[in-house]
Amino acid sequence: QVQLVESGGGLVQPGGSLRVSCAASGFTFTNYAMAWVRQGPGKGLEWVSGITSGGATSAYADSVKGRFTISRDNAENTLLLQMNSLKSEDTGVYYCVKGIYSGAYYPYDYWGQGTQVTVSS
Repeated sequence: QVQLVESGGGLVQPGGSLRVSCAASGFTFTNYAMAWVRQGPGKGLEWVSGITSGGATSAYADSVKGRFTISRDNAENTLLLQMNSLKSEDTGVYYCVKGIYSGAYYPYDYWGQGTQVTVSS
């Protein structure tokens, strides 16, 4: 069965960096676009970033553009999100999601359990 397991969340000070990872299994990872979605405290879901199946194309929400970098290692079935210059508004649960197409960041059909990222001094 499809499994998406996030890791790497934690507490970081404003301006700091953090990298979250997603280990994928149960499907052919190289065939599907992947994305990160987050939910801040008391907020709705926010699409953060997506990457196509081969990793050639990616996109970002305006709120994270220039600070976050999405990547994937298709040999290791791993999705990554490098987060730099973190702000308090980046606080939330970060979910790894699997797209249903190779070249489109949404819609999604599977979600991970999420990893908590807290940006606070």
